Amino acid sequence: MSRIFVTGGSGRLGRSVVAGLAAAGHEVFSVDRDAIPTEQLPAGAVQYTADLLAPGEAERLIRETAPDAVIHLAAIAVPFSAPEDVIFSTNTRLAFAVISAATEVGVRRIVTASSPTALGYGCPEGWLPPSFPLDENTPATPWNAYALSKLIAEQTIRMFAAAQGDKIRYAAFRPCYVISPEEWEGALTQQGHTVRERLADPSLSAPALFNYVDARDVADFLDVLLAKMDSIPNGQTFFVGAKDALAAAPLSELLPQFLPGSGPLTEHLTGTSPAFSIEKARTLLGWEPKRSWRTELTPPFDGADTAVLKDENNRGLVPAGATSKETA
Repeated sequence: MSRIFVTGGSGRLGRSVVAGLAAAGHEVFSVDRDAIPTEQLPAGAVQYTADLLAPGEAERLIRETAPDAVIHLAAIAVPFSAPEDVIFSTNTRLAFAVISAATEVGVRRIVTASSPTALGYGCPEGWLPPSFPLDENTPATPWNAYALSKLIAEQTIRMFAAAQGDKIRYAAFRPCYVISPEEWEGALTQQGHTVRERLADPSLSAPALFNYVDARDVADFLDVLLAKMDSIPNGQTFFVGAKDALAAAPLSELLPQFLPGSGPLTEHLTGTSPAFSIEKARTLLGWEPKRSWRTELTPPFDGADTAVLKDENNRGLVPAGATSKETA
């Protein structure tokens, strides 16, 4: 069991991370500007309300709670949801404040959330990668303040890793489009649509290249990452996504419709193959996502699902209604 300090613990992803880590037996300290109702706080978790941008506040709380690990999730989480200068300033200052405070205190494992948007897809001037699937070696070309702030968070991790050597272990992760447990049952997703609507109308998921991840799978990833940080190279970044795409047709058919010029790059994305690779997390950590929209959506999707006909990617998924589904 570890003592884990989680910033942004009241957010869409944070709630599942706090719940998942607490369920795994860790003592979790959830820190956010906004508290969640006490009855929603899982056993094994304690919450603090704080402004982590206030001078000295991050270091004060980290010293007070004496964690074994810090996971930084707090940020303005939606591109263009605030003025660009506010998003950039808030997110970069938060990342530096938390990572530097944890380093100063001597916390042994420090992790920050980044974003797949650092790659630059969705750019109004056009964007194409060298190849698909996208992975950690795909060049990052952010075109907005949110994406740039997340790339800087990754660079902040690498800077501290270079300065500290192996005395402190650092990592960053890029969670795909987060689906929280209640959203499988009809609650609105981050962009104001239901999962069912995103499946029925591919144009809704196309801007994110049909990527997604169940928030509970992110919690599982972080539990595995923290356990293995001492045995992997320091300062690593990982994509964290589902095994399949959030689409009911193969991406070899869908992406060329929404991403001009991508046809030759996506011909091999048949069946349920996603646009984002999680092979690095598989190889270095042995992590596998357990959940898919095909197992979690309640009631199941009633539209045509041509992608599943060629499916080779859903091995190991947790059937809907299984006990391990209820971890958040």
